[in-house]
Amino acid sequence: MESKDGTWIMYGVSEDDPECLHTVDELIGYIEEVGFLPLFRNEIPGFSVEERTTEKYWWSEDSQRDPWVWREIIARRGDIAYGKFFHNKAGFISKKWFPYFANYRRAGYDFDARWDDELASFRQKKIMDLFMDDRIDEESDVEFAAEKLDSMYNTELFSFDIKKLAGFGKGGEKGFEGTMTQLQMQTYLCACDFRKRLNKKGAEYGWNVAVYSMPEKLWGYDHVTSAYGESPEESWKRIVKHMDDIYPIATEKQIKKVLK
Repeated sequence: MESKDGTWIMYGVSEDDPECLHTVDELIGYIEEVGFLPLFRNEIPGFSVEERTTEKYWWSEDSQRDPWVWREIIARRGDIAYGKFFHNKAGFISKKWFPYFANYRRAGYDFDARWDDELASFRQKKIMDLFMDDRIDEESDVEFAAEKLDSMYNTELFSFDIKKLAGFGKGGEKGFEGTMTQLQMQTYLCACDFRKRLNKKGAEYGWNVAVYSMPEKLWGYDHVTSAYGESPEESWKRIVKHMDDIYPIATEKQIKKVLK
């Protein structure tokens, strides 16, 4: 998708094209097959949801045909991670491939370790503190610690609540959207749902709003960090080799631009 003279242009395919994805289940199957996929057109030809769907259904609000709605359905199901994972733009990573992205993008660091080594910003810390439970310490007994570890990734927050609770906005911290994008690119956060706001009477109103959580909530800490045993460079090579297999037309420069 790109803008020309103020008009947004989609680069889709016809409905009878053999590469066209017609349903959310077909898209899920394709993501599972290729492992990861940006939402919109990018430097790698054909490597996006946009280029494998029909442009006329985008933003139609038809849950059966609209890829914009499909992203909400996929995020809600929790089998595939959705977030700004590709050069600061949105896309999907399968459960199988997420640990390799996490190991590479995090350089083997859990967020608390990244903060301890002064590799994370204070703005990032203020956001991540909303999702992480720091009440487990060395004096905690084993049973209590295990209980806490099982529940420490249960937090889900609307984007507007994150902004408010972390002290961003008028008179507070600046750069909220950029900081959220950084945390998604580093795989510390992802969108786990899209929901409407509730008024004081508990009734829904307005557009669906992104709800965020840590990927550990989707699949557990052990799975998300299961590639920590190899070096970040090994995980990157694994991703590049996979790209060579599924999109052999992609150049090294293109792969680095979209996936690094």
